[in-house]
Amino acid sequence: MIQNIIKGLNGYSGALALISKLKLWKYFFIPIIISIIIGSAIAFAAYRLSDNIGRFIAKIWFWDWGKGAFTAFSTVIGVIIIIVIGLILYKHIVMALSAPFMSPVSEKIEAHLTGVAKHNHRKTSFQEQLWRGIRINIRNLVRELLITIPILLLKFIPVVNIFSTILLFCVQGYYAGFGNMDYTLERHYNYKDSINFVRKNRGVAIGNGLVFTLFLLLPFIGVILALPLSVTAASLSTVKLLKNDNQITV
Repeated sequence: MIQNIIKGLNGYSGALALISKLKLWKYFFIPIIISIIIGSAIAFAAYRLSDNIGRFIAKIWFWDWGKGAFTAFSTVIGVIIIIVIGLILYKHIVMALSAPFMSPVSEKIEAHLTGVAKHNHRKTSFQEQLWRGIRINIRNLVRELLITIPILLLKFIPVVNIFSTILLFCVQGYYAGFGNMDYTLERHYNYKDSINFVRKNRGVAIGNGLVFTLFLLLPFIGVILALPLSVTAASLSTVKLLKNDNQITV
């Protein structure tokens, strides 16, 4: 697992240079606009809702002693909940809507790595790519929320909440990497086989998605660079995995 996570991280090596070399920035223009709009909307919602959630959580403390401290603690937890759920919603919405624009990016990277301009891939239209992106990300959104909510509850337990943070980042990373890898996999596998492929290579997905998630924590610039860099890195890693599985011949 650790080795595969490192492979996912290594995909970022040279990603920025490759984007410039293959002149891929033009493909990221619309996804970046989508990212800014969705990111701004979620940030505004987080700002408006965090205090309300904190006060709601504070109501479970019935005693007068320690009420102020628990309220302050609840406000912090409220902010964390909003940020985590906001990041989950952000990435799945952006990934789903960006699918038709990211598929050509991964295809050009694949052609560059293999030296073959035209492969006998599954042929999909703009609408089919968009629908697959929506389908994959709705599936991942539901599963990620079902896993994340219990992890967030662990944050109320001292010491355990340290480990829950690490687990939370790994879960976020896995589903982010999953979406990034599928832009390449959609040309080679159907929906079910793509899911099985990512499960088999979950470490690579986690490694790719961890960097994606950390980028999103950077104000503004993270929203702009997270998708271009992570999709390029995921394409590099996924093409190598497909070559190892003899799914790509050169």
